[in-house]
Amino acid sequence: MTSPTDCIVFKDAAIKRGDRLIWQHGSFAIPTGSVTAIVGTNGTGKTTMMKAELGLLPLACGSLTVLGKPAGEMNRRIGYVPQSYVANVDSNLTAEQSVLLGLTGTRFGIHLVSKAERAKALEAMEFTGIADKARYRLSELSGGLRQRVAIAQALVSDPKLLMLDEPLANLDLASQRATVHVLARLNKELGMTIQVVAHDLNMLLPVLTGAVYLLDGHPHYADMRQVLDSDLLTHLYGTQVQVVTTPQGDMFVTPTADEPADQPHDMHTIEEVARMHRHAR
Repeated sequence: MTSPTDCIVFKDAAIKRGDRLIWQHGSFAIPTGSVTAIVGTNGTGKTTMMKAELGLLPLACGSLTVLGKPAGEMNRRIGYVPQSYVANVDSNLTAEQSVLLGLTGTRFGIHLVSKAERAKALEAMEFTGIADKARYRLSELSGGLRQRVAIAQALVSDPKLLMLDEPLANLDLASQRATVHVLARLNKELGMTIQVVAHDLNMLLPVLTGAVYLLDGHPHYADMRQVLDSDLLTHLYGTQVQVVTTPQGDMFVTPTADEPADQPHDMHTIEEVARMHRHAR
């Protein structure tokens, strides 16, 4: 059942690429004001789902509305941070110039920037904690700071929905923590709905309210209390997973201790997660 307060609504939706069915039978709603992760193993269609929400990929069947309109019609009210931003961004731009692209929409030719546009860019940079880096070229900034430039660029047009594709990928722990702190402020102080494609849930757990998980060719949405289930996550990731609760009440996801020693894990250690979660206090 959907509600007028739902931000994103899928009804019996399916996506194909060529003749290949990516996922089907998607019927769920993501509430306005939520912080939601899209999770699943590689190749299950996480980024594909976000592209469908932006109207960049058509549905094979069913319907999809975002901010009350068919997907793609409300993109002007959506801030989007692609996974490739940090790697592919033009390193000759200053942080301010990059943020202003969220208003001007072009980096080519001459565009006179108004005082109002500069003020909006400064506001976005102040919120993300990079106002003092405005004159720095992106090539001079760390990956974590460039990621916050990308978020500021997405924020500068006052979106109602912020969508980020793997925003913590390739960032060190301090940068991941700073990025999550910005997302937490956006949600709590501005009431912004946030959706994040994520592989490792641990750093995001303090801010997540729900998750869309892609399992057995079908997308499902659930409250985080339901998603944080060892059996579900083991099935989802295809490896033994346990959900651990600390004496302080923090939860984190970790491979079980009986995994083979040579089994690769793209998850944080217990000690790392304990340090991460201190920011939620």
